[in-house]
Formats: sequence, C-alpha cells, structure tokens
Amino acid sequence: MSAGAAACGVLGVQLLCHKQIASLAPWVPVVGLEIHAQISSNSKLFSGSQVQFSAPPNSLVSFFDASLPGTLPVLNRRCVEAAVMTGLALNCSINKKSLFDRKHYFYADLPAGYQITQQRVPIAVNGSLSYSLCIDNKMSQMVTKTVRIKQIQLEQDSGKSLHDDTRSQTLVDLNRAGVGLMEVVMEPDMCCGEEAAAAVRELQLILQTLGSSQAVMAEGQLRVDANVSVHHPGEPYGVRTEVKNINSIRFLAKAVDYEIQRQIEELENGGTILNETRAFDSKLGCTIPMRDKEGKQDYRFMPEPNLPPLILYDAKSLPANMNHQQVVNIDWIHETLPDLPSVKRAKLVEQYGILPEHSFTLVNEDGLTEFFEDVVKQTQMNPKKVIGWVLKDTLSYLKQRSLAVKDSPVSSFVLADLLNLLEKKAISSTAAKQVLAELWKGEGKTPLEIVREKKLEPIQEKELEQICQAVIDGHEDEVLEIKAGTLKVLNKLIGLVQRETQGRSNPVLVKQLLEKKLLK
Repeated sequence: MSAGAAACGVLGVQLLCHKQIASLAPWVPVVGLEIHAQISSNSKLFSGSQVQFSAPPNSLVSFFDASLPGTLPVLNRRCVEAAVMTGLALNCSINKKSLFDRKHYFYADLPAGYQITQQRVPIAVNGSLSYSLCIDNKMSQMVTKTVRIKQIQLEQDSGKSLHDDTRSQTLVDLNRAGVGLMEVVMEPDMCCGEEAAAAVRELQLILQTLGSSQAVMAEGQLRVDANVSVHHPGEPYGVRTEVKNINSIRFLAKAVDYEIQRQIEELENGGTILNETRAFDSKLGCTIPMRDKEGKQDYRFMPEPNLPPLILYDAKSLPANMNHQQVVNIDWIHETLPDLPSVKRAKLVEQYGILPEHSFTLVNEDGLTEFFEDVVKQTQMNPKKVIGWVLKDTLSYLKQRSLAVKDSPVSSFVLADLLNLLEKKAISSTAAKQVLAELWKGEGKTPLEIVREKKLEPIQEKELEQICQAVIDGHEDEVLEIKAGTLKVLNKLIGLVQRETQGRSNPVLVKQLLEKKLLK
C-alpha cells in the first residue's frame, strides 16, 4: 500500500464522490448526521453504576437505572465536563444555562418509559467541524470542507434488546441503560458518503484526543444516524429518510451513497420517497425499511421535574465566594484543551518538514504519530526519509496483517536500529528491505544479527567494480545503446548488478562505476 492510499484509508473505502455527484445531475443530494458518542466516564449519567463493555448481562444496574419508584437522578460532573470540552473543540457556544427534558416513548429496554435528554436548551450550540478528504483518491489533491454543528446535547442511553429468533423471545440487558451520551447534531451540509465518512472520522479523532469519548465504533461507543434526501437544483429539499445506528465509517459511506442512488432511481421511475427509518445491511450492501415516520410520533416532551437547570460558569460570572470544586468552569476547561488533530498535523509538517498528506496518515492511524516520533528520536536519518519507512513499509505490513500500531512486532527502537545501519552505509537500501522482512517474522533477532546471518554486508568497491565489468562484458547490445545516448538503458545494467550482488551493493555507487566505465 502506498503512503497516499494509506492516508485515504481514513475512510476505509475508495469513493469517487465528486465524479459521482456530477453523474447524478440534475439531482442534488443532501446529507445530515446525528452522532451519539458514549462519554468516557467510570459511571453513568445519573447514577453511580459502573460503565463497562461486555460485562455480564444486568450486572451493572442501579435502582435508578431500573426505574424503581422513589429513585432520583444525580448528574455526573464528569459527563458535563466532557460535553463542554467537546463543544469548545467543535467551536460551539456553551450555554451557561441548559435544561433537561423527558422524551417519552415505550420500548422494552427503556424501563422508565422516557429518556432524559436536552431538547429545548442543549449544553452547546452553533459550532463547526472542518475535515479534509482527497479528490479521486489522490492525497496530493486534498480539499478542506466545513460542516456546521447545530447542537450538542447530553442524554441517557437505553438498554439493549437481544432478539432470540429460535426461541421467539427478546431478552433485555440494562447494563447500557443510563450511560451518558453526547448527541452531536450536524447540519445537512454534506452531499455524499465520502464527505460524511470524513467528517465522522475527524470527529472520532477529536473525541479520542480530548478523552471525552473512546469512540470505538465496534463497541457501540460511536453510532451514526444519517439523514439523506435528494432534490433538483433550486427546489426545496426532498423527503428525507433516516438510516439508523451505523456502527462503521466504511459502512456509513456505503449506506449514504446507496441511499442517494436508491432515492434518485425511485423518483426517476415515477415513485415517491417515504419519510421512513431504514437500516443498512452490510452483507447485502443496501438499506432496508424499518418503520415509516409519516405519522409523526408524539414524544410528549416535558421539563424534567427532578433536575434543576444546569448552570455553568466562566471566569467573569464565577462568584467570588463559590467553591471552585463544586462548579464547572468553562474557561478552565478551555485552558486544558490538548492540541486537536488539525494542530498536530500542522506541527508535524513544521517540525519535521514532511508533506501535509503524510501528516494526515500519521494522525489518522492510532499510535502512528508516536511511533514515527520515537523512530526519529533514535536515528540519525532525516525525518523526510524516516516517513517513507513508516508509511510505505511499516504501515503496509500492519495493514497486511490487520494489526494495530501497538501490536507491531517491530518496535520503534528496532526500526531505528535498522535505519541507523542504513544511514551509516553498513547495508544497502535493498538489504535493509530484506532485513525488515526478516524482522517482521518476529523471531527476536536484531537487525545486525540478521545482516551477519544473511551476509548482507555491502560488497567492497574493488569487488563491485569487477562485477560491473562482468555485466558490461556480457551485454554488448545494451552498452552500444548507452554509448549512442539512450541513457535509460543504464538502469537495466544497474538492476543486473543488483541481482548479481543480491542487493548488497549500493545502487548509487553502482551507477557511478558504470557511468565511469561507459561514459568516458
């Protein structure tokens, strides 16, 4: 995998969004997203129950989670701080006074018959998220776009219904009931699956950088609902469908693009689009109907009577006699914000002189920035050369084996050791590739041990000169072409010398020796 292809792997899917949109004329697709991010907290939003993935069913359920009479909610400060931190990172205005509401609906895994959310006055509003994507899968042609953030609201998660079709029964696990969520509502500013996927990936990186959510989609910590519609240019937006609970960035891109195409085909064939909820079937690669929304459900929103307004402060509004430990200070949280992914990328480019597209790959792959910087610290090689060994070689090996950076059998220390041998000209670049392949076998050998074992030390110049002469003597036709001015044939002779020396010769030195003999 090339470095460019690896960087475009932020989406995990190769889509031709802009060409695709052009081919859809005269239709204009519109995509908006609602993203539920599970807050990284030891306990739930309104109870002291522990939060833990894959715990035994119904083992983490308090009386409040089970909605027993007489239990009252107690707001988790950590969840509030995480929401404020996320709002600030997404350029939102933080409401110093926000309200909680009850959203009523009946479902087996919602014991209270309502969800506590923030429908009227959410904790954060009017933000924006900038994201980048490559045009036609070319990292050298990147475009930055911005999607508006309508609001971020705190709310409870529901429990989980487990359907047993063989026994025709549904089992309910309430471990997830009451877990704190941030719902990030994005305005319909996107037009295809690639843009939606890029925006969600950037949001995921921001959440993980902040620590406000682990945002692991495979564990349900980041779930996406996509609202999709199409219309003719200059006309009002069309009827939208909602594709619910997408748990993969790759599936998000596919679901949105499929739904756009489905709606266009339906309308062009004289049909109508239903205002309905659909699900994405990843095996079939299509969306399927779940339920229609034509008869709008009345959630009977009402103020949550058991929770007072949530009051936040900043440096100006904080009363002098107030205990700082008992309030959430917006300015203090703002001061503690870490460098966001966009800032990290800019710093990598400035500090190491690497290309902007390379910085995207480093930041987008979990742990790769740290790996690269550790290698740079331990080697004399120029960072611009190191980046190739990290992106083209190390990342390719990781992708081939479906490994995370932290699980790499070749540590940053070992790779730096190998690059130091190369930098000191103790081995050729071809030999270094062979050593790296051996290192990935995970046998615990050092680069130097492999070099000695495989006899990959560079050939002395005198011996190399003799090999070059032998190659020249055996290829008279090529020699005549070179002397006639066809210099590109020289590369063939270099390759033959490299083959003869089994990669132990320095290609630059080989070229110099051949030129000396042939171009006198």
